[in-house]
Amino acid sequence: MAELHQHALEPGALRITHHPRPDGVVLIEAAGEVDLSTAPDLVDEVREALDRSETKLCVLDLTAVTFLASAGLAALTEAARHAGRLHEPLRIVVDSNRPVIRPIELTGLDRILALYHSVDEALAAGG
Repeated sequence: MAELHQHALEPGALRITHHPRPDGVVLIEAAGEVDLSTAPDLVDEVREALDRSETKLCVLDLTAVTFLASAGLAALTEAARHAGRLHEPLRIVVDSNRPVIRPIELTGLDRILALYHSVDEALAAGG
């Protein structure tokens, strides 16, 4: 079995990892900071994953995000719009990660975005 080594991210860095699944769903995990310099990368990754996915279903796991700036909120909104144009919600996993859920709740985006507490819950959700 391959061994996975976790390395600390540099301050301000964002690591984005794709996990294509046999069922055609793409799981994207983001770790680090989503700010003005990294938010465009997140939107691009989600768009590309949705466009390549056979099912057009993408789950974005933000439970390892340590900072979500206003540019990150705009990125989530844009990524969700792109998914909506493909007739599938972007399923966003936030858990109870305060640096992520707090700005989402303060801006009211929790009423607009498809939020879930776990990847399993997001995968099990109906369209």
